[in-house]
Amino acid sequence: MNLIELHINGISYSQTENGAYALILSESEGERKLPIVIGTNEAQSIAIAIEKEIKPPRPLTHDLFKNFCNIFDIKIKKVIIYKLEDGVFFSSVICERDGKEEIIDSRSSDAIALAIRFEAPIYTYEKILKKAGIIIKIEKNVEEKSLINDLFEDKKIEFDKKSLEELKELLNSAINNEDYESAAKIRDEISKRK
Repeated sequence: MNLIELHINGISYSQTENGAYALILSESEGERKLPIVIGTNEAQSIAIAIEKEIKPPRPLTHDLFKNFCNIFDIKIKKVIIYKLEDGVFFSSVICERDGKEEIIDSRSSDAIALAIRFEAPIYTYEKILKKAGIIIKIEKNVEEKSLINDLFEDKKIEFDKKSLEELKELLNSAINNEDYESAAKIRDEISKRK
């Protein structure tokens, strides 16, 4: 079976499951999207890895795993979402060390969080896209938001009355306190003023 490459399209709050998020993957050569319901921690880890501007003061679990792999010269070559059963996606992480390939079973959210950090491609099969793929029509006038803003849009924080210096201090404080939700909002406010 041929593999179909997927790209991360976005993360949004899940309308179907309370307290969960929908990770939207899109096929590289087509219009279908593959929504995967993931937990809050995994959504945050994926969003932080994508944004690349926010650096946590201590490694997150997926960062720790990447550091471990780097030290022991383990490469993640690709991630394959290979099965969908009862609404649950199953994934494999394809690793390589000393020329030997290993396949490790993984939750899709963890596999994708690692794929981003290793800049590894994400694939699935046609049968999965046929079963769970959807086509989403997005209007062109919709204002784009960063992934983290979408992820934490329910948290109301007003920074517009702060000076640029105050915002920079708040940003450092939020990152040091591992409050990535606030850090993303502050960063966006700083970016708007530049």
